[in-house]
Amino acid sequence: MTGEYPDTAVGSDYRLATDTIASTLSEHGFATGGFHSNPFISRAYGFDHGFDEFDDDLHFGKHKLIALAQRALDKLRNRHYARAEEINERSLSWIDSVEDDEPFFLWNHYMDTHGPYEPPGEYEQLYHDEGLSGRDAQSLYRRAIKDPDSITEEEQELLIALYDAEIRYNDKRIGEFLEELRRRDLLERSLLIFTADHGDAFGEHGYYEHPRYLHDEITHVPLMVRPPGGADDEVSIPASTLDIAATIEESVSAGSDHEGASLLESLEEDRTVFMQARGEDDASHVRRYALRTADGACFCERDQETEAISFSDCTSRSLRSELEGHVEIRIGKENGEDVADSGDVDEEIDRRLEALGYKE
Repeated sequence: MTGEYPDTAVGSDYRLATDTIASTLSEHGFATGGFHSNPFISRAYGFDHGFDEFDDDLHFGKHKLIALAQRALDKLRNRHYARAEEINERSLSWIDSVEDDEPFFLWNHYMDTHGPYEPPGEYEQLYHDEGLSGRDAQSLYRRAIKDPDSITEEEQELLIALYDAEIRYNDKRIGEFLEELRRRDLLERSLLIFTADHGDAFGEHGYYEHPRYLHDEITHVPLMVRPPGGADDEVSIPASTLDIAATIEESVSAGSDHEGASLLESLEEDRTVFMQARGEDDASHVRRYALRTADGACFCERDQETEAISFSDCTSRSLRSELEGHVEIRIGKENGEDVADSGDVDEEIDRRLEALGYKE
């Protein structure tokens, strides 16, 4: 959403610390709408900045009794996020409210493939025969996070089957959304970008879901760019989610000084893509970095307290040197001061973050 690395995009309290694509496009006359159900990118963390319409599926500012009733219902039905059908309905309603001659930017962020994996209806047993209640699914998911060694081979297969079913459900709902754009004569006139913020791991490196590591299971995500009128090229050169902001801004001639490159232009064959992550809460002083080329990779961790840097799995000495140079640049660009404390986090955000495996 920002085209920047995490060390400058968000503060130490995860609040947005820079402008987003929405802010830029709003300044260029676009209506802007965002629809999702992820507490970490909610208005509580400043991600509504630049949006004319921002529906994060939370209840701030609503009538207190209605909000309390909704929370009680959510707990009763073990609900942690809005389904893709709801996101589609809300965002299409907003599209229909935009003036016919007004350009718009829409961001839909779907949570269905996020754990705990609870595929709905006929999708629940699409890839396995065992029935599983919502609470059992959540219990299995949380145990995979807390005690990955306890997960049996059968349980691992069940988790993957449930994950695949969620993907299948989400795929269908996104297809329905695209058909609605086509029906409104918008699809062929729009720049469409489809990607993911992360993948999930299933024990490949001794962990499940998506802790803040940079292995392929977490970072190798789908990325499809469809310019107006369509295209059918497949690009094998490494790309980055940082490229998304640059791509959108170039498409509207907004100019950009982001780290990424426009995906509407030809990329250099020998391109290097860098990645970055902050350590988990019990290792918040750790920064992880990695790079990828078409032929190799390199990983390292930096301890902010001691400034010690340890490298691992580097496929060549030259890649290690390149990553060392990148880390040196990032150290110089890190936020030097903590963002001011935003106060108590709303109880609803606390509940959802815990249910989604983000906090204990």
